[in-house]
Amino acid sequence: MELNLSRRAAFLVIFDIIACFAAFSLAYFLTGQAVALLTDTDAFFVMALFAVINVLVYGAFHLYTSLFEFANFNTLMQVLIAVTVATLIGAFISFAFFVRFPIRVLAVGFVLELLLVGGVRLLYRFSYRHTKSKLELAPKSERPRTMIVGAGETGAMCINRMLTGDYAMQGIPILAVDDDPHKQGMRISGVKVMGNRHDILKLVQEFDIEQIVVAILSGTRNNRREIFTICSETDCRLLTLPDVKDLSVEEIGDIALREVNLSDLLGRKEIELDNHIAQSYIKGKTVMITGAGGSIGSELVRQLIAVEPKKLIFFDIYENGVFDLRGEILEKHPDCDITIEIGSIRDRARLEEVFSQHKPQVLFHAAAHKHVPLMEVNPREALKNNVYGTLNTVEVAIEHKVERFIFISTDKAVNPANVMGATKRMGEMIIQAYNSKSDTLFAAVRFGNVLGSHGSVIPIFKRQIKEGGPITVTHPDIVRYFMTIPEAARLIIHAGGMAFGGEIFILNMGEPVKIVDLAKNMLKLSGLVEGKDIDIVYTGLRPGEKLYEELLNVGETTRPTGNKDIMISKAQSPDFDELQAHLEYLKAFMSKPNAEVKQALEKCVPTYTHQDIEVLTSKN
Repeated sequence: MELNLSRRAAFLVIFDIIACFAAFSLAYFLTGQAVALLTDTDAFFVMALFAVINVLVYGAFHLYTSLFEFANFNTLMQVLIAVTVATLIGAFISFAFFVRFPIRVLAVGFVLELLLVGGVRLLYRFSYRHTKSKLELAPKSERPRTMIVGAGETGAMCINRMLTGDYAMQGIPILAVDDDPHKQGMRISGVKVMGNRHDILKLVQEFDIEQIVVAILSGTRNNRREIFTICSETDCRLLTLPDVKDLSVEEIGDIALREVNLSDLLGRKEIELDNHIAQSYIKGKTVMITGAGGSIGSELVRQLIAVEPKKLIFFDIYENGVFDLRGEILEKHPDCDITIEIGSIRDRARLEEVFSQHKPQVLFHAAAHKHVPLMEVNPREALKNNVYGTLNTVEVAIEHKVERFIFISTDKAVNPANVMGATKRMGEMIIQAYNSKSDTLFAAVRFGNVLGSHGSVIPIFKRQIKEGGPITVTHPDIVRYFMTIPEAARLIIHAGGMAFGGEIFILNMGEPVKIVDLAKNMLKLSGLVEGKDIDIVYTGLRPGEKLYEELLNVGETTRPTGNKDIMISKAQSPDFDELQAHLEYLKAFMSKPNAEVKQALEKCVPTYTHQDIEVLTSKN
C-alpha cells in the first residue's frame, strides 16, 4: 500500500537528515580526512547544522509534497537547486561562526547528498511505474491510439502513465500537440510533440488516432472551449481530466481520465462559492428551502452544508425528492440536523404551522411551476403557485421575522413571452415591493437554463439518443444561456450574502448557445454521427417559446458588484399599492378561460406580451 502524504513526508525528512550525516561523513573518508572527522567535534556540529538547514530549505522547495511518481527533468532541476541553496546557506553560516569546514569535504559532500536526496525521490517514480505496470497492465489491444493535447506537466503525466498500461489512463500515446512553439519537435518519454491545435484534424487522419486526451487544465476557458470544439470535429473518443483543485495530493496520483461533458464546451468559467460571504449569513442559522426536492433546491442543500447551517428544513409538496435528498445528505454528513416538512406554498395555514414550529432565519424560495409549455395551457395554476404561493411565503416570512429571503427567478422573467415568465416576473415585483415594507431582507437571483435539470434539453436529448433518436429541436436558430446546477446554487447563495435588500442579481452568463449545437455536440460526445446514426429534426417553436432569452427587461440597466460575474439590475421597484391592486385584480380571473387570464396578466406585468406560436414563428 502506498504511503499517504504525511507518512511519506515524515519518511523523507528522516531520510534527508540521515543522508546529510552520511554524505559528509563519507566525504571526510573519501578526501583522506577521516582522522579529522573522529577528532574534531565541530564537524558533527556543522553536520547537524546542515541537516536542519537542509530540511527547512527542502520544505520551502516543496520536496516533501511534490509527486515524485511523475518526476521529470524539471523535478530533477528542483532537487538540484534545493540542495545547492541548502549547501550554500549551510557553508555561509558555518564560516560566519568561524567553524572550519574543509572545502574539499564540502564539495564531495554536496555531490553525495545530491545523489542520495535525488535518488530516493526517483525511487518513488520507478517503484510507482513498476507497481502500476505489474498490477494494472491493460492489454495493448484495449489501448486506443491516443493524441495528447498539451505537452506540459499534465500531458507528461498522462503519457507516462499510459506507457505503464495504467487502467485509469488507457491508451497508446502516439503523439502530442502544444501551442508553445518551443515544445514542438521535442519528445516526452519518446512521444514527439508534432504540432499545435490547428494541426489536430490533419494529425488525427495521418496517424490513425482513435482517442484524444485534452491535458490542459490551466488554460483560459475560451482556449479550452476552442480546443474541445476542434477535437469534437473528429470521430475520436474525447477525454480530459478532472479539476485537480478539488483533489488531495495523494488523489492526484490516482487521477483518471473522464469523458468531456457539455459544461466543458460552454466556454465560461463556473462561479465558485465564496465561503466567507456565505458563512456570514448562513453559519449557525436555521435555513429553510422551499422546493427542496427539485434540481435547484436539492443542489442548494448540498452547497449549504459546506457553510455550516445550524438546521435545514426541506419544504416540498413532493415527498420522494426530499426523502431521497435527506438520505443522501445524512450518508455523508450524519450529524446534520434535517427536518422534512411536506406541504404546498399555496397552503398559507401549512406555511404558518411550519414557520411557527421551526422559526427559520434564512429562506431560499425555489418552489415554482417552471415548464413553459405546461403553464401556457394551465395559466391559473401558474398564478396560484408562482404568484400567490410566493405572496403567501413572503407574508408569512415577514410575520415570523425571517432575516433573509432569496427568491429564485429566471431569465424567462425578462420581457416575458409566456405565462411562466410573466408569473416569475410578478414574483420579482412582489419581492421588491415587500422589501421596503418589512425588516426582512429580500433579494432575487435571475439566471438562465440549467444543464441537467428536470425537463431541460440535456436529459431529453440523452433519452432520445439512448432510444436511437431522432433528436428533436424546436427551431434551428433557437439559443439559450446555460449554466450548471452547482453554479446556479452557488450564485444564489453568494447573492444572498451580497444583498442589502430589493436587488435582482444577474449572472454574467457569457455567450448564448444554440440548442442545435448542443444536440450536435452530444451526438459527437456519444460517438455518433448526425444523419448516419441519429437524425436531428425540427418540430417548431412551442407555445410561449422565444427564439432567444434576455437578461434585462426593457429600460433596465445594471450596476457592477464586487464579483465581476454578478451584476445587479437597476430596475425601479414597483409601487406597493399598485402591486396590491394588481394582485386583487388577478384574483377575479382565477375561474376565467385561459385567454382572459393571459390578458389580465398582461395588464399587471408591463413587459409581458403574450404572443401566439404562429406570430413567433412568422417573425423568423
